[in-house]
Amino acid sequence: MSLSQTIDFDLDLINRYDTAGPRYTSYPTAVQFHEGFTAERYAEIARETNASGRPLSLYFHIPFCDTVCFYCACNKVVTKDRTRARPYLDRLYREMELQGELFDRSRPVTQLHWGGGTPTFISHDEMTELMQRTAEHFRLLDDDTGEYSIEIDPREVDDHTLSLLRKLGFNRISLGVQDFDERVQQAVNRVQSESLVLGVLDEARRLGFRSTSVDLIYGLPHQDRKTFGHTVDKIIQVDPARISVFNYAHLPDRFKPQRRINEADLPSPSEKLAILQQTIQQLTEAGYVYIGMDHFAKPDDELAVAQRDHTLYRNFQGYSTHSNCDLVGLGSTSVGMVGHSYSQNRHDLESYFERIDAGRLAVFRGVELDADDLLRRDVITRLICHFELAFADVEKAHGIRFNDYFAQELKALEGMQADGLLQMTGESITVLPAGRLLIRNICMTFDRYLREAKEQRFSRVI
Repeated sequence: MSLSQTIDFDLDLINRYDTAGPRYTSYPTAVQFHEGFTAERYAEIARETNASGRPLSLYFHIPFCDTVCFYCACNKVVTKDRTRARPYLDRLYREMELQGELFDRSRPVTQLHWGGGTPTFISHDEMTELMQRTAEHFRLLDDDTGEYSIEIDPREVDDHTLSLLRKLGFNRISLGVQDFDERVQQAVNRVQSESLVLGVLDEARRLGFRSTSVDLIYGLPHQDRKTFGHTVDKIIQVDPARISVFNYAHLPDRFKPQRRINEADLPSPSEKLAILQQTIQQLTEAGYVYIGMDHFAKPDDELAVAQRDHTLYRNFQGYSTHSNCDLVGLGSTSVGMVGHSYSQNRHDLESYFERIDAGRLAVFRGVELDADDLLRRDVITRLICHFELAFADVEKAHGIRFNDYFAQELKALEGMQADGLLQMTGESITVLPAGRLLIRNICMTFDRYLREAKEQRFSRVI
């Protein structure tokens, strides 16, 4: 394992640097999105990208959930009424038609993702219809070479769901597990048996899904090192390609469902850190590589390989191997990344429906990136994905002198170098094992908007 793929858990450093900061699924972050960026400007940019011939990545937001998970901070509609999906899908098809008109059919869709909410909320017939309608407006691959993934709630899977998804072209699944402990599941209203989850993973492997990913959350009520350690051990035994271990951020003022979690039942900050430290040890001893930002992968997984090859990328869906795509967001609240711009659709269903029914794109805000944004995004992406940065590469790509342009930032990093988070020379920055968990802090140094901001609106870095 290379230096950049090892990690040191330094409790003193973590406590000193555990401030609030962005997760950098984009730069500039969503805080900079504004309504001066219009749907009309988005359409102009989209058409301009056709000259590049770049492939496309499609993200579909399916907002419906049968039950509410109390920890969830996603944009969702909680309902038992499955018929509510039909009017939403009808608008989604119309939006696909509007978006499809902007992009040349010659551009292949090399990446596709259904997220939510709960994508498996919709019926099998609706899943089939959604994929068929997508193929009418975009050039889907039919040879299984694309990265076509879907988020799955194990409770929404019957005997035929996975085989249907595989037939439709999906070759990757992501499962929300969070924790196997029954007391924790009851406290967060996410009750699903261990046998159900493991059965889905086994079936996915049997059906030839190329990658399985499992999401866990630490910091939930009633968790401690012992119980969460049991969950991690059980997940390791089923050998998923990727494991994400997310920190639960308790923000009941912002997210109403979290008000139903008893704050007194949450683990203490010190116990949360102990859970994280133990989890890192369990996963690395089992052979998983720390990719960064909560993500672990097997050494032969595409993410780990891309990190070693310096081709790893990061976007709104997290770490990705498809840096050369224009990302088209479809559905309410979806975010796109097309050309040198970010865009976002209307959040609530009423306004989303209203825009689509008027024959307009649902984009209502976004941001165009200037030369400084593109430069800083490149620097942050290289650091957060590869944990090292060669100044010459950035200079060649952007026509600047790194040490002059970032003199203020390099001065600010000297304290982190003294603390052992990174190593700087006149030609490069290398993030050391003790700095990998604190990569957000390092990236924040290059964030011009954060430096100018009067208030923080982000979660804590650990």
